[in-house]
Formats: sequence, structure tokens, C-alpha cells
Amino acid sequence: MDARAASLPCGSAMQNTPGEEPRVVTDTVPVAAVRCDRDGRYLWVNPTYAKWASRPATQLLGLRISDVIGARAMREIQPFVARVLAGEPVQYERLVELPGLGRRWIKWAYTPTFDAAGRVEGWVATGMDIHSAREADRKRDEFLATLAHELRNPLAPIRNAVAILGRKGPHDPEVAWTQGVIERQVEQLSRLIDDLLDIERISQGKFVLRPERVPLEVTIDMALEASRPIINAAGHHLSVLLPSERVVIDADPARLARVFSTLLKNAARHMQARGSINVTATVESGAVLVRIEDTGVGIGAGAPPGVGLTLARGILALHQASLEMRPLETGPGTEALVRLPLASGAAAAEWRAPPAEPAPAQSLRILVADDNRDTADSLQRVLALYGHEVRVAYDGAAALSVGQEFRPRVAILDIAMPGTDGYEVARALRLRHGGEVTLVALTGWGQDADRRRALEAGFDYHLIKPVDPNELNTLLGRLTRQ
Repeated sequence: MDARAASLPCGSAMQNTPGEEPRVVTDTVPVAAVRCDRDGRYLWVNPTYAKWASRPATQLLGLRISDVIGARAMREIQPFVARVLAGEPVQYERLVELPGLGRRWIKWAYTPTFDAAGRVEGWVATGMDIHSAREADRKRDEFLATLAHELRNPLAPIRNAVAILGRKGPHDPEVAWTQGVIERQVEQLSRLIDDLLDIERISQGKFVLRPERVPLEVTIDMALEASRPIINAAGHHLSVLLPSERVVIDADPARLARVFSTLLKNAARHMQARGSINVTATVESGAVLVRIEDTGVGIGAGAPPGVGLTLARGILALHQASLEMRPLETGPGTEALVRLPLASGAAAAEWRAPPAEPAPAQSLRILVADDNRDTADSLQRVLALYGHEVRVAYDGAAALSVGQEFRPRVAILDIAMPGTDGYEVARALRLRHGGEVTLVALTGWGQDADRRRALEAGFDYHLIKPVDPNELNTLLGRLTRQ
């Protein structure tokens, strides 16, 4: 309950006469406030709530909550009522509809009230209109999702084109160097888009960790694998020194590896060629301290953290961990210090990485549909180089026509196609071919709601552009063995 509701604590304060200070406060703040008995009858309401209910306050006294909000809404809030009657303070946000308020998002806080014997006799509720803030959040989410979609789309054909160059065999050294540059920059742009969206998810409490008991060296190895191309390309010297005894932590391996790879890549990028990066880990007081030191230009006073470091701090906070960035004491350079709590309780079982998926054992009939011709054509060429038979369509109607004649084993569909979109194509193909076709959404829309909508439309998989062609081929290999 916030400070404005603190003047409604329950018990004796609520038994004051109307002229006393608590009543003055509750009558003037723009927060709805009510007091109810155990049966959900109004004992007192303030003017703001009376205005929301579009009735004089005197007419509300003695009525049940359901008389104002309706039986259906009452059923929906009943779990919160049960909790407060059990003596638990409750907070929740809900889209409500009241005669004098309309349809608005309200943040409610319930506080139990007690009689002289200490038994719960009812509760005090305060409601704050947060509709404008929720609408601002929704518009910001929509803007970021649209921005990510528009940025991902042109990256897809670039990544496919680079994969085609790689599959064509050895080239001139200059061509190979150029290919490596494009691959790294596409990966960096893709990661930047994902980082921006993940920062937003963390700020809204929507970022989900999948923790498991894992050795520290596993996450370090994963980070080194992701960052080594950048380190090697700059000719940096890399030194890694970990404790001789296994250090076990409770963490999401992929997320934590992402933190370490961000720190390693930052170190590599902020040094002149042939610099030095040292990674060390020590155990101190129930925690492991991972230090990543470089010989770069160091940290400028007041320098902004950047997208990558902001996300790294957010991920570490969810692990009850911390990150400190500071200049080296021994000369130019930077030290990144990560402090992680050690795993508690039983010792960890032997951690095993997921087995690598073999390449497809047979050719598949694949339909590719995307209104971006560069994306569709480049993906067709990549899949053909992997040995698959591929047909292309540039809109939803054409995809349905090709699907009727071609009878694909796999359909890889863009979502935002004009006319008949990917959802409609997916539903039609599922209705026509049933389980004989595997439906893969390949799209720039990557929010959790987009994934849910794709699965509801019948898609088996939801992939985000620009997909790594090798990862896509691994998925296809899994399908050949089903």
C-alpha cells in the first residue's frame, strides 16, 4: 500500500469520527478508498470511489461489492478477497469497468482489518487509476516490437547470402575476410535488437530465467565460444585461469554466458590490435568472483553503460549477482568484476551439454513464403545447398496455391504478408494436410505474445529473423528423424 493509503490502516484509525484527519485525507486524495466487512458489504467509501461507482456515498453503504461491479467481476476478484480475509495484504492490477469510470486499469491494494480479539473482520481497499501509465507501456512495447521487426527483416537475406558464400567452398582470402566481417556485424546487430527488447522485459518483470545447477566453467566456455571470433580477429591474447576445484552455481547457463560474452566482446572492441584479455575466477566468502581484465583505453568518468552492460547488470541482478566496472590499478585498461553466489545445498550432478544434432539424413520438400523476395530467394538457395527441394511463394495466396500442388513436408512462413497473412496460411495448410506438414513461422515479430499467437494458429515452431541457417538445418534434421 502506498503512502496515500497509509492513513487507512485499519482498526482504531478507521473508527475515528468523520471530522478527524484520516477522513480529511481520504476525502481529498485522487485515490479510491473503501472499507468492507467480511461479507463484502461497504462500511465506508470515500468521494473518489463514489464517483467511480456513479452513486452518492450514502447509497453505497450496506450494499455488497457485487451489487456495484456485477457477479462476473466479483467472481474474478474472489481469490484476492479470500487472501485478504486470511489476513494477507494483497496488491494486484486489473482492468475494471465502473459506471462513473468506464473501462480503466486500476491498481488495488487490500489490507485486512482486525477486531479487538485479533480476528479479521474485513478489509480496507485503495484503488489507483494507472490506465495512462499502462497505455504508455503498451505503446512503448508496440513501438519496440515494430522497430525490431523492421530492423530484423533486412538482416535475414544478408545472413542467408553470407551462408551461401560459406557453402560454396574456399575463396580468395579477401572474400573470406569480407564474409567474416559481414557475419560478425549481422550477429552484432541481431544481438543489439534482442538486447533492447530484453532490457524492456527486465524493467517490466517479464524476463524469465531457466536456472539450473551448473559448473561455472560451462558458462565461461559458452561465452568464450561466442566471443572468440572477435578476440581472434583483433589478434588479442586471451588468458583464462579458473579454480582447480569445480565451482558450482545456480544459474541460467545461456543467460549468464551472454553476460560474460558481452564483457569479453566489450574488452576486445575497446583495445587496439594485439591487446591482452585476462579471465580469472576466485572463491571468496560464499561467492565466486570472475574478473575480466583488458589493456584497453579504460573507462571514462561518467561514461554511459551502453545497451550491453545495462542488460548484463539486469541479468545479474536476477541471479542475485552484481557487476562492477573499474579502471585497472596497474595501468591503462578496465576490470569487470562479476560476483555470483555459490550454489547451496546438495552437490551438483555431472552437468552435460545437450547433444549436438546431426545434419538431416534425407531431403525434405520445403515451402518458403515471404513477401520480401530477397529473403525468400536467399533462403531457397541456402536450403537447396543443404540438399532440400524448395518452392518459393511471395504472398499468402501463392503459398496456398503452391502448397496444394507441392504438398510440402515443411512450410516456412513469414507472418506479415499482404492479403492472406502467415496465420491464415498456417491454419489453411493445417486443415488441408493435418500432421503431415510441419509449420515454421520465420518472422521479425519476436514478442512473447507473437509466439503464443503463432502456436494458436497452428505453427509448430516460431523462429525469429535473421535465423542462423545452420540452426534451421539442425531443426530440419530433427524432423527427418521423427
